[in-house]
Amino acid sequence: MSDVKIGLIGGSGLGEALGQSGGQRHEVDTPFGKPSDAILETTWAGVPVLMLPRHGPGHVLNPSSVPYRANIFALKQLGCTHILTTGAVGSLRQEFKPRDLVVVDQVIDKTFRRAGTFYDHAAVHVEFAEPFCGVLRQILIEAGKAEPQGSPSVHDRGCYVAMEGPAFSTRAESLMHRLWGGDLIGMTAMPEAKLAREAELPYAMVALVTDYDSWKPHAVPKDGDPPVEPPKLLQEIIGNLSAASANAMAVLKKAVELIAANPARLAGCKATDALKLAIWSDKAKIDPAEVRRLAPLWVKYFPGA
Repeated sequence: MSDVKIGLIGGSGLGEALGQSGGQRHEVDTPFGKPSDAILETTWAGVPVLMLPRHGPGHVLNPSSVPYRANIFALKQLGCTHILTTGAVGSLRQEFKPRDLVVVDQVIDKTFRRAGTFYDHAAVHVEFAEPFCGVLRQILIEAGKAEPQGSPSVHDRGCYVAMEGPAFSTRAESLMHRLWGGDLIGMTAMPEAKLAREAELPYAMVALVTDYDSWKPHAVPKDGDPPVEPPKLLQEIIGNLSAASANAMAVLKKAVELIAANPARLAGCKATDALKLAIWSDKAKIDPAEVRRLAPLWVKYFPGA
């Protein structure tokens, strides 16, 4: 177990829960600045875990302002080997109901304001056809099935549309995302998942469904009745998020227990050598200072560095 260390990145609704656990706080700096918050190191079921609230203490970082590169780099610096995350989403499908959980399997990236690579001074092209680790996904699915009867549904697949935000979608955009094949709409899976791949960290996400996004009217008033006010809809979303967060925490804890019971299954994670064929630059031409600056990510591919 000593070589397994799980990173837990909590999104909307889960960040505070992660921060309430006791443990050692790591104040980390990186070539990309400081992460969202100090990283808390503790253990679950005997497994070392590193907890990081994505939006910082008090949820002050909006999705476009999250320091994604610093977050992933800091986890890598601290010895993280695998990452499990959560994120709030709107549903683009009737079958994904508010308060359900979804183990995401695909993503469509619509973000445009965020740095999406660590390697600004080299040509690094990671394979990304399957953006979420199949092994970690299966563990999360098993963890969801282990929850008591009567718990909200845990879906074993879903295509996540990553939008820039921070405003939610217009109805026209929401309908377009459905036509694209999107199942969920959120703001934080990207570039986080892509950066994890660049850092050779297997990554999986549990999405927390809060509402039906804007493609579906939240309530159709009867003739003569006033329409549902937006503040009430937002209150409903927040309530759903709180309930889903508690369920997601239970699934994460169960997933770590499953890893503790059989850590050997993590050997099947393919992202651990994602850079093996991805560095297209002539390594002799890459500035040695840049190799050292990003050493935790790729130094093993530079003999003698």
